[in-house]
Amino acid sequence: MGHTSGSVRLVRISSVTLVGMSETPQDPAGTTHQFQSFADQAPPQKSGPNVALIGGIAAVVAVVAIIVVVLLMMA
Repeated sequence: MGHTSGSVRLVRISSVTLVGMSETPQDPAGTTHQFQSFADQAPPQKSGPNVALIGGIAAVVAVVAIIVVVLLMMA
């Protein structure tokens, strides 16, 4: 029985591509100028009714109505 020995050749193929990065590091939060611009902006105007104001008025009307009913029952 003949045994032939073959040679095994390991081939290492490596290809590395480095993506170039900018020379100056970029602040992920933006620049100071961008932040100052954002901070100086006026808050957005709400459109529609102010729910807290309407709720407060309704509560005052309810309390006044209860007081009137109690006073009428005492008379």
